[in-house]
Amino acid sequence: MATRSPVILNQLGPVVGARIAAHPCRPTVLAHGVGRAPWDLPAGVEVLLTRPLIGWDAAPAKLPPGWGEGLRWIQSASTGMDFYPPWLLEGRHIVTCARGVSAVAIADYVLTAILSFEKRWGAIRLRGPEDWRHETLGGLSGKRLGLAGFGAIGRAVAERASAFGLTVGAVRRSGWVVPEPGVEPFGRLEDLAAASDHLVLALPLTAVTRGLVGAGLLAQAKPGLHLVNVARGALIDQQALLTAIDSGRIAGATLDVTDPEPLPAGHPFYSHPDIRLTPHVSWSDPDFDRRLGDRILANLDAYTRGGPLRDVVNASAGY
Repeated sequence: MATRSPVILNQLGPVVGARIAAHPCRPTVLAHGVGRAPWDLPAGVEVLLTRPLIGWDAAPAKLPPGWGEGLRWIQSASTGMDFYPPWLLEGRHIVTCARGVSAVAIADYVLTAILSFEKRWGAIRLRGPEDWRHETLGGLSGKRLGLAGFGAIGRAVAERASAFGLTVGAVRRSGWVVPEPGVEPFGRLEDLAAASDHLVLALPLTAVTRGLVGAGLLAQAKPGLHLVNVARGALIDQQALLTAIDSGRIAGATLDVTDPEPLPAGHPFYSHPDIRLTPHVSWSDPDFDRRLGDRILANLDAYTRGGPLRDVVNASAGY
């Protein structure tokens, strides 16, 4: 049975920390010390609020001896769990993620990327009267949007895409037991890529999905495809993508994620005219901390009552 006043280590910053500290269970909230490794837990910590990019990439490959004794719950600020060491998902503690917290912001980013691609937003800027010329721009109505992954992000993208007249198709890891209104189900990503004008990657990175978009899939894609990746860079074989764009098979790509992040200086993606790079910001909006805080507080309510938590991570699946 969970205690009424847990000791919580907060690695999510002061905004979230202040909201957690005001919870009626009167928790003891400890701030993450400057320079302290994220896995270095003070004695007595029962709940860990953490996020990926604070040093977890330097975590030891094996579970440190005695690590997590007394730890009962880990809440991640991210949806994907691939940044963490595998042992973080193991043990007696529950791990929950922030599934869906950024879905609206990411969906807005995706539609911005698609509109910018079709309307050639960066290419038609006037710099003087000599640039005044007729241009034929693309449109969204009647085009097909393919969604590789149909969780909270996929649903939010589909809702917005339908309003623009896009036909929406999707593949999902769990298959299609019940039809989704307005979404054409596909069984294979290859078939979806062959039928889509824009293909959005919204999948978790696992051993199964790593390198999923490679030379074989790109060769089967519809000529002129625009690829949008808001998931993880390692889903794509980046050299294969570069080759497919240079050959003209793929018209362009909008990449909010790469492998690694950031790409090294001089990487061809930085200067390629048909690739738009952004620095992993599709999730960002002014309300992120509020929504994340709401999610954590709801889980903290359940935790202090001994009830089930929302968005529990499946350790064997990795998400």
